[in-house]
Amino acid sequence: MKYIDVEQVNKNMSPRIFKNNLAKSIFFVAAIFGLLVLITLIYRVFSDSIGWIDINFLMSKLSTDAERAGIFGAIMGTVWLMVVVAPVTIFLGVGTAIYLEEYAKKGRVRNIIQTNISNLAGVPSVVFGILGLTVFVRAMGLGNIILAGGLTMALLILPIVVVASQEAIRAVPQFLREASYGMGATKWQTIKNIVLPAAIPGISTGVILSLSRAIGETAPLVVIGIPALIIPIPDSVFDKFTIMPMQIYYWTIDSALVDEYANLAAATIVILLIILFLMNSIAIIIRNKFQKRF
Repeated sequence: MKYIDVEQVNKNMSPRIFKNNLAKSIFFVAAIFGLLVLITLIYRVFSDSIGWIDINFLMSKLSTDAERAGIFGAIMGTVWLMVVVAPVTIFLGVGTAIYLEEYAKKGRVRNIIQTNISNLAGVPSVVFGILGLTVFVRAMGLGNIILAGGLTMALLILPIVVVASQEAIRAVPQFLREASYGMGATKWQTIKNIVLPAAIPGISTGVILSLSRAIGETAPLVVIGIPALIIPIPDSVFDKFTIMPMQIYYWTIDSALVDEYANLAAATIVILLIILFLMNSIAIIIRNKFQKRF
């Protein structure tokens, strides 16, 4: 019978325990540092926006006079942008996910498509801006209108929607499909009546989070030349436009010349944060509600 040398075990464990405690301390300090930076940024933004957010700020048009400037045009531009982005993204993204999960046969072609979609989800947003500039603005001759910006943003978030939709469809239990086939339903009837209703919570969550990213993106629109000048409020997808992130970007640049522009940018950031917070909250509510049901 062998006896365990407790002292030797403790000696062997001491360096490992020390390394573990050291790594834990480093990670804790890193987390605290990131949290402090975030709190500082939020405090600075909210403190600079005090006294600037009111109904006039929300309902007024852009102006060179900081005291009269508002973001109604930027809000409407954001809404019109989502009018283009949402249907294009949902139709193409969910359709692609259905094809890959339910129709495409496992093999090299499917693996290549899947790998490329996953890689596209990590491509920097400015690359999609260059693609939009080349295809929609120049090749198709659309110019810097809402339709071109919406299609560019749809390309940006499309891989994310495809991956999220695939995960939601893949999570539907196989026995539900088999039960539907056993009742004589076709493949499309099974997808339409069984798979999609069960996958809607995950798909909706992915779509809402993707749209919230599109609302906060600036780089692709800067590349395709979306202006932030005093332009009319858009009435269709063929009008020129600006959105809140673009207005924040230009007001931040102009704040070097006029201090009040920094306050306008901070107030717009607060409104944008509120919109993103509401969208993310809706996504969480949908996920939690339907997870309990299914």
